[in-house]
Amino acid sequence: MNRKQFLILVVALLVLGGAGIALFWQDVTAYRESGAKIGARLLPNFKVAEVTQVRLQDAKDAVTLVKKDNAWSVQERAGYPADVQAIADLLVKLVELKVTQSEQVGASLLPRVELVEPGKGEGSGTLVEFKDGAGKSPAKLILGKKVLKKDPLNPLPSAKDGVPAGRYVLRPESQETVVVVSDPLNAVEAKPGKWLAKDFFKAERIKTLSLAGEGEAPKWKIARDVEWGQWKFAAGAGDLDPSAAVGAVNSLANIAFADVAVGPKAEDSEKPLVAVAETFDALIYTVKLARKKGGEDYHLTVGITGEPPRARAPEKDEKAEEKERRDKDFAETRKRLEERIAREKALARWTYVVGKSAVEPLIKEREQMVAQRKKDGKSGARR
Repeated sequence: MNRKQFLILVVALLVLGGAGIALFWQDVTAYRESGAKIGARLLPNFKVAEVTQVRLQDAKDAVTLVKKDNAWSVQERAGYPADVQAIADLLVKLVELKVTQSEQVGASLLPRVELVEPGKGEGSGTLVEFKDGAGKSPAKLILGKKVLKKDPLNPLPSAKDGVPAGRYVLRPESQETVVVVSDPLNAVEAKPGKWLAKDFFKAERIKTLSLAGEGEAPKWKIARDVEWGQWKFAAGAGDLDPSAAVGAVNSLANIAFADVAVGPKAEDSEKPLVAVAETFDALIYTVKLARKKGGEDYHLTVGITGEPPRARAPEKDEKAEEKERRDKDFAETRKRLEERIAREKALARWTYVVGKSAVEPLIKEREQMVAQRKKDGKSGARR
């Protein structure tokens, strides 16, 4: 090799090396601009206060959470109030999410980590998109497969293959830069029922309770004279099973719903049962329960009438200082009760889906409420 050939070779190596360095720094720049640096926040410029809409979508479901007049609602459930705490938790988590891993993944490999946008093929993930008051989208993510971490000390069978420790995430504008974040985001689901505010009515301090078919005479009615008194059939109509009575009352006092029905039709349900509860606060709760045809869930509607007493009945030989304290306690209790009643009356706008187990103690036939006779002829509670 002569001197001229040697110089040509050195120049070629320098050119190729320079190109390689340029490409390397180009990749580094793109990496930095993507916000995908290890340990960095996934959404460094995300402003929670500006978010007025959150939309989640997966292969089966979709839900839109809308903020209006400082109140959140679920669009797919006729504007039913949303779980504000769940939304706040989601927004805070996304602000704090940190990148633990980053790599370039070709489009053909995205289905393997479930990062295909919903509706665009197999292997889709959960799309999370935010909008501000101007309708702009400050952030859009696709949440993919959860990353499992082996935990040999976890004895649960479900932990055999590992426990969720992170999740694959793709920002559609990041040109196939897939990252792994430090949280599996287990609570992020696109089911509308998941995001409903679950505060429900509470029929407390019940005085009488009855059950009847709609438009029919009561199957049974139970009552008690004082709040902590013993339950009996109204008008002395037989021996009541105390445990059955307590079960029915507690069922109505602690009932919960699973979802809000969308466009319910009367023909989709069986004939309703009607439970009526009168309370020591002079309120009347009318609850209709209609079993869905072909299923075990019930459609529930609730109406509340009445008004709590405005004044407290003074006790015998009440002293002046006792009267002042009791009047103050009464006024505070009544104010809280009025606020609760206002919230509960607003629930009448919707029809709710409740599970069979939630209402079973309430919808018993009369013979199931009667105390069973023992062999010695005495009555006793059902076992």
